[in-house]
Amino acid sequence: MNLLDVNWIAIVVAALAGFFVGGIWYGPVMGKKWMGAVGLTEEQIKEGNMGVIYGGAFAFSLVASWTLAHTFSSYGTDLTVTVKILTALGVALGFIVPAIGTNYLFSQKGKALFFIDAGYWLLFYTAMGAVHAWLP
Repeated sequence: MNLLDVNWIAIVVAALAGFFVGGIWYGPVMGKKWMGAVGLTEEQIKEGNMGVIYGGAFAFSLVASWTLAHTFSSYGTDLTVTVKILTALGVALGFIVPAIGTNYLFSQKGKALFFIDAGYWLLFYTAMGAVHAWLP
């Protein structure tokens, strides 16, 4: 199988879906709590290079989306919508959440930040899985 033999439209749309979830999660839903948990003020956040931050985050979203698309295509075309969504959720629950949990334990970050970020990644991958399920 060719590594480039995937639905590129689905990859971009899924990355955008994950990015959209992040905007809502770290904006109106958990924005203030997240800022408190990481110890940043709104002024400090505004001082960041938003082009680099958002551009880099979207590039990482594209990589994650492509990897998910490639994983699905390697399993064949008979995966159901439910299987794709649950697989994407499983990737977050089985790989992403333990990885950030381990990092947060060693860096002694608080539980609140862990649950905020873990919740985001679960939603991020679920949204991407849904897009890949409906745009195979």
